[in-house]
Amino acid sequence: MTNLPVFVQLPLGLSGAGAFGHDIVQMVLHAGLVVKFVLLLLFLFSVVSWAIIFSKFRLLRRAKEDTEEFLEIFWSSSDMKEIYKASEELGYSPVARLFRAGFTEFTKLRKIEAGASKGGGSESMADTKALARSSRVIMDNLERSLRRAGVDQLNRLERALNFLATTGNTTPFIGLFGTVWGIMESFRGIGLRGSASLAVVAPGISEALIATAAGLATAIPAVVAFNYFTQRVDALKAEMEIFTSDFLSIMERRLFKGQVAQR
Repeated sequence: MTNLPVFVQLPLGLSGAGAFGHDIVQMVLHAGLVVKFVLLLLFLFSVVSWAIIFSKFRLLRRAKEDTEEFLEIFWSSSDMKEIYKASEELGYSPVARLFRAGFTEFTKLRKIEAGASKGGGSESMADTKALARSSRVIMDNLERSLRRAGVDQLNRLERALNFLATTGNTTPFIGLFGTVWGIMESFRGIGLRGSASLAVVAPGISEALIATAAGLATAIPAVVAFNYFTQRVDALKAEMEIFTSDFLSIMERRLFKGQVAQR
């Protein structure tokens, strides 16, 4: 019974010391200036990364839904003007935007061709060569327009993903720098005090290790999100490439039929 008070007092003393050791807020407050700066920098990286993650998740989800809806409309209707009007309501779809750019360019080129053909004659051989040449020019311009629109849409989808990659690559090293600096400060304090007991070493090292933990906590979500979003963007990119090929084929057939009807 006489040993009981000592046994009780020991855990109480340890729990009081442990309250400081396990209280992250207290460890941050007692950390050195450089470690605090590193933690602030990691906090800013984390806030921006999570903002990008939420916005990109919403954007890519809506892009996928609108693309599926647009492709259903596109393949179920043969009226390009009707498809164009429907595509204007699907603003998140990169494929719908690609279609609007291509159809606008195609319509403009056909108007230019129609205006030029009104002033010429209709000699069979010369007219056939002129129509073939005009058709090739229209398709080349249409292909360039679609390629340019595809690049613009891909840039829109990939915007800010580089920041997630940078966060995932650099924040662990930023946190490690804070940890190394904190440990250096701890050992410098040991040298000044002339004591190397666990009670002197442990608080400084635990405060320093917070920086590494913060760096990993910032980097892991950024890396996971970057890989996930890259996969989603690649899927949309494949949809755009397939649609570009199909759209060019459809427009070429429509152009050929229109020229045959003019002869």
